[in-house]
Amino acid sequence: MFFLMQVAQKGNFFVGMMPLVLIFIIFYLLLIAPQQRLRKEHQIMLSKLAKGDRVVTNGGIYGTVIEVKDNIVVLRIAENTKIEIQKEAVAQKIK
Repeated sequence: MFFLMQVAQKGNFFVGMMPLVLIFIIFYLLLIAPQQRLRKEHQIMLSKLAKGDRVVTNGGIYGTVIEVKDNIVVLRIAENTKIEIQKEAVAQKIK
């Protein structure tokens, strides 16, 4: 008799946990997986930056890549005006 009660309680536990598991799966599919994909694409874009690429920074500054160092990018933003920014501050390449 005691064994049957334990089996019934385990069944209730799994049924009770099912909504939590479903919420986590939906959360992962709608938020975590797309964000990981975007982060990976951004890292690939940063690794392929080259001299002459037109980019926009997170701050909204448009410029042309003059030099790429380890984690620094030198941009020309106007005639005779160059700035150094962190490579991660490059938001996107402009085609």
